[in-house]
Amino acid sequence: MGAPKKADWREERRKRAWELKHTGWKQKDIAVALGVTEGAISLWMKSGREKGEESLKAHPAKGATPRLTVEQQARIPEVLAKGAVAYGFPGDVWTSRRLAVAIKREFGVSYHPDHCGYLVRKMGLSLQKPVVRASQRNEPAIAHWKNQQWPQLKKKPNKKSAR
Repeated sequence: MGAPKKADWREERRKRAWELKHTGWKQKDIAVALGVTEGAISLWMKSGREKGEESLKAHPAKGATPRLTVEQQARIPEVLAKGAVAYGFPGDVWTSRRLAVAIKREFGVSYHPDHCGYLVRKMGLSLQKPVVRASQRNEPAIAHWKNQQWPQLKKKPNKKSAR
């Protein structure tokens, strides 16, 4: 994978400055030619002298070490395939919160639920969000209201706007 493109061109610029300096160019002229400050050239030359030409290469930030190993991340689809019920959740719907709990139980690693969603999306999968409904819902009464009462309450268009 290597360094990102932005770091690549900066690395090439530092190496070019190093080459120009060794062919006899003055730092001021190198700075003008490469469109940087004399101070930057000075820092690059000092780094090259003290640490060698290797110090002019791009060293992209590594970022945080993942808490799950590559092998553990590869097992997340297995966790999802077991189903949410296998981890003690009512219903077989996966949410990021539920996955965070399952990952904690399975691998002993704590993740924020939002990050769990990111992990799953990175694998090309998606989680579901359950529809939260009151346990006291009376479905027949709701259907009756929608079919009988709602049409009577609904505002009807006036004759002018009906056209």
